[in-house]
Amino acid sequence: MTGFKTSVAGVALACASLAGFAQTAPDPAATPGVDQRQARQERRIDQGVASGELTKREARRLDREQNVVDKAENKAKADGTVTAAERKRLHRMQNRSSRDIRRQKHDAQQAPGKS
Repeated sequence: MTGFKTSVAGVALACASLAGFAQTAPDPAATPGVDQRQARQERRIDQGVASGELTKREARRLDREQNVVDKAENKAKADGTVTAAERKRLHRMQNRSSRDIRRQKHDAQQAPGKS
């Protein structure tokens, strides 16, 4: 009888462990990497304005580009799942945005009054 009690206790413990794992399943609509990168790029734009590397016009254009990426992310999340193709598209959009930020920060234009 002791072996049976031990087996039942083991099964109960295993079920409790599995329940803990089930709760930590990733959300298929979560995009923490996209969100973090988006925040980093917005900080780069703000830093460029503060240092004078970006003019107000350049910053507005880059901010609009960030908004387009944000809307695409929200659209991808709308059905509750972000597919691999949607993630790839978001990353491509962010790559383009990052490249545009770099180009604008390192071009010959500077904000008036900043040297």
